[in-house]
Amino acid sequence: MPVIVTAVFHPLEGHHGDLIAALRDTIPAVHAEAGCWLYAIHDAEDGTITMIEKWDSRELLDAHASGPAVAALNAAVEGFLAAPTTVTLMDPLPAGQPALGEL
Repeated sequence: MPVIVTAVFHPLEGHHGDLIAALRDTIPAVHAEAGCWLYAIHDAEDGTITMIEKWDSRELLDAHASGPAVAALNAAVEGFLAAPTTVTLMDPLPAGQPALGEL
């Protein structure tokens, strides 16, 4: 069953652009990982950056979380975060039309 993840990054004041650049630089390695359906960053109105992810399974998400792409991402964003990243894992609850009612 697919797993949806949100990861909210809290930029250090004055480093919003640096954080976005660091994330953009590390995303291609994640896109190449097995099980990655979606890994996309979004700029929120409150100044945070939210990563929305979709993974084929919990096992592949776990492999991603302990793999080299996440290690590189963590190293790249070091020094640009004001607070720890808030990560939430979710199971999809499809509703309505499949193209509109689920990620």
